[in-house]
Amino acid sequence: MHTFGREEVREALRCARPVVALETAVLTHGLPRPANLEAVCGMEQAVRSAGAVPAAIGILAGQLTVGLSETQLEQLAGAEDARKASARDLATVITRGASAGLTVAGTLAVCRTLGLRVLATGGVGGVHRGWQTTLDISADLGALADTPCCVVCSGAKAILDLPATLERLDTLGVPMLGYRTDRFPQFWSRGSEVLRVPHRVESAAEAARVCRAHWIELRLASAVVLANPAPEGEALEQEEMERAVAEAVREAESAGVRGAALTPFLLDAVARITHGRSRRANLALLRANAALAAEVAVEMSAIAS
Repeated sequence: MHTFGREEVREALRCARPVVALETAVLTHGLPRPANLEAVCGMEQAVRSAGAVPAAIGILAGQLTVGLSETQLEQLAGAEDARKASARDLATVITRGASAGLTVAGTLAVCRTLGLRVLATGGVGGVHRGWQTTLDISADLGALADTPCCVVCSGAKAILDLPATLERLDTLGVPMLGYRTDRFPQFWSRGSEVLRVPHRVESAAEAARVCRAHWIELRLASAVVLANPAPEGEALEQEEMERAVAEAVREAESAGVRGAALTPFLLDAVARITHGRSRRANLALLRANAALAAEVAVEMSAIAS
């Protein structure tokens, strides 16, 4: 059902060389043009610089493609009618010949099929604010619970109910590792003393060893989340971020924005409120997460050899 956009990805998988999966919802829905393509190309370059092969995964005209080529990335970035596809949407989008960027959940579904063990993204989805009324909880969490993949991210998106998201991850038995931090990163900010990660690692090699113990020795099937704070100097201060998110949420409520349109609306609103600083932080953390994911993939490959 899938094809390879780049032969190097097929060959790397065949030879068990380090590969990093990249989600593409950031390309179709997460950032405006041309920042969307700049973000993914920056992630690919960061992966290569750290010694791994990048594999952006998306759907073009009904073809699930692993390792989108440069031309294919440009096509998907410019597709006006591209959908945002979670795991539940993949079969329908493919059958209808449509195009889509894949969420974390959608990408993890492909990772599970191909045996990809490392994924880089910005922030995972989670429990939305007001979930007690809307029951709006991202499918990312369920996918994390049953996919053996190391997901490198800057925590969860700050527009979410972060305490509830952490509680849900704990309930699902998903290990949460802070990369050189005890705080739970909050996407644009490096986190606060209020929300903590249960475990901390100091190196990519240590993270790789935890993953091996979780999947191979203990035979547990969930993802391992490696939470990497946004780079210092680019991250927003916690107070500024909280004010911006609160204002964006008020705007969304006033405009009656709900469902799938809510996250893009809030991300755009926060970018406007922070005069673009949140978007710069987003680009920086995407590159940093891709580089760390590649380091983990290289260490995993060394352990397996």
